[in-house]
Amino acid sequence: MWSFFRPLAIEPPIFYNIIRNGKEKLMKQVLIVDESPLFREYLRVKIVENGVDAEVAVNVTDGISKIRIITPDLIIADYHMQRQGFMELLKQKKANPNTVNTPVIVTAQKIEQKQLIELVPFNVKKVFSKPIKIDALYAALSELLGLPFHIDETPGIVEVHVNDNIIFIEIAQGLNRDKIDLLSFKINELIDLYEIKVPKIIIMLSDIKLNFSDAAKMENLLRTVIQASRARLRYIRILTKDSFVRQFVSGQKEYSEIEVVTNLRFAIDDLLADIGRGDHKEEKKAELIGDKVLLAKTKEEGEAMILKFDAEAKSVTLELMEDAVKNLRIAVIDDDFVIQELIKNTFQKTGAAIFAFSDGKEFISCLDAKEFDLAFLDLNMPNMDGFQVLEALREREIRYPVIVLSSIIQRETMIKAIQMGVRSYLIKPLKPEDIYKKTIEILKVNF
Repeated sequence: MWSFFRPLAIEPPIFYNIIRNGKEKLMKQVLIVDESPLFREYLRVKIVENGVDAEVAVNVTDGISKIRIITPDLIIADYHMQRQGFMELLKQKKANPNTVNTPVIVTAQKIEQKQLIELVPFNVKKVFSKPIKIDALYAALSELLGLPFHIDETPGIVEVHVNDNIIFIEIAQGLNRDKIDLLSFKINELIDLYEIKVPKIIIMLSDIKLNFSDAAKMENLLRTVIQASRARLRYIRILTKDSFVRQFVSGQKEYSEIEVVTNLRFAIDDLLADIGRGDHKEEKKAELIGDKVLLAKTKEEGEAMILKFDAEAKSVTLELMEDAVKNLRIAVIDDDFVIQELIKNTFQKTGAAIFAFSDGKEFISCLDAKEFDLAFLDLNMPNMDGFQVLEALREREIRYPVIVLSSIIQRETMIKAIQMGVRSYLIKPLKPEDIYKKTIEILKVNF
């Protein structure tokens, strides 16, 4: 998190009269300018829950228009919307006497020091790297608006990834209400990216001891996962050794089909086995249901809904890929020359710099001279294997994302990698589209 100014004394709140449902209310107003519909909606919901009005803009042009109309007290804007357009948004804000002093929070996937300096004249107070630490964002909102934001301070870490077309949800330390609410949006983001028709889910409750007082939060977690994913209960596994979780699930009739397990290998193999037992029919059925739901919504909500879907739906295109990896440095550590070339060719036109290494020792020896933003790592290599590389990265406290490459027959190897902290992997043989999607999942995360 970047802060450009020393903490300022908070001035008395300046309230605006805002009409909602025919009633006049006094409240401050935040404008959210971001091209991700899920991220916009999450922020809007959480800000409104804390008694602040929130307006959203779908792009730079919409944002400039809304700034003129509503004169917001605070603007939250994504740095990576149309590069020149983003700067134009700031210039228009500064040129308007009503918004010249309006503070700005900027969100970004990656931003250089030189680019940070460019933002200072526009009253940018904070810059947050995505994925955003929500508690830190709430603290900034509270400081800049001069209003309290209610935060669940329960320790908790939530991570979500897709591997083998299974959604892995890992929750550590505790059940934090705000992060569970965020989970709903993250699940939707990944289902859209991977175009998953029949979701299969593993909820990994790591390092968690729960008791009766956590029952409401456990209920909220399961309801959130089920509603967001629309997964059938028989396709959900909970990986835990906590006795309360097992008692809670077995004691609720509505969750009777959810299986609680203690073995990750068993959970993965069991869900993958379902794919070979006629799930293609399920996928086709899910596709038809999805189409019917979309059509129903379109008829209900009219032309605006059609325009929204057309404008915001993004497939995995070269343009989206360029947006995710432009100017990034990517390491490929694999003794297979074909894999090196495949990954190089995949990123060839994206503006990313690719550095290939034939074994772990060669890669580790260059870490003092080179920095990377992402690494693709094979586990089975001569001289120094992938596990030794992971251990060396951990010892050096290097934390950039690593995507592990493995063969489908090396399931035990993959389980070991997950236990070492790896969260993302790809199964060989690799396809360019799979590399695209996994890279976007890792680098274009909002939450």
